Amino acid sequence: MSGGGTVAGPDGKRRCPWGLSTEEYIAYHDKEWGRPVHGDEALFERLCLEAFQSGLSWITILRRREGFRRAFDGFRIASVAEFGEADRERLLADEGIIRNRAKVDATIANARVLLDWAPGELDSLIWSYAPDPAGRPVPRTVSDVPAVTDESTALAKELKKKGLRFVGPTTAYALMQACGLVDDHLEGCTARGAAAAR
Repeated sequence: MSGGGTVAGPDGKRRCPWGLSTEEYIAYHDKEWGRPVHGDEALFERLCLEAFQSGLSWITILRRREGFRRAFDGFRIASVAEFGEADRERLLADEGIIRNRAKVDATIANARVLLDWAPGELDSLIWSYAPDPAGRPVPRTVSDVPAVTDESTALAKELKKKGLRFVGPTTAYALMQACGLVDDHLEGCTARGAAAAR
């Protein structure tokens, strides 16, 4: 990814450079990334997908998203928490997802941890780490966008303390970006500020 600013797309709208490489990226960039996500299961899905993305490109996950949803029963926490050995083997044989044993095991283990949380607790915890947007400079180029912040480091530490796996500071920051806790669309991007309400 270059260190440049926004780029005009085929429709003339300016976007973050990463959001123009494929049709899937354009749709994700314009309609989803950076928009507030709430709800325990919606956030569980994003947390799982960010963990599966670790070490891979996001497009790899995006193109398998429906496969992930089928494989993990729509990321319903109560359902995934009940997955047993047969489910684990099914997942490791499923070509519609990323067949990584450690990540599959972490997804199931995380669902079992979250099953004991109060409704809304995951949402409340994650959003409690959203920084004040007034204190954040608007990124002008891709080089201005951090990979890790103090808030993502603290969020990762808290999630790990509560028993969740595969939630390092970089994964936590990617979650914060994807779910609208921060707006890292570049200055001049058509999607910047599109869903500022939290």
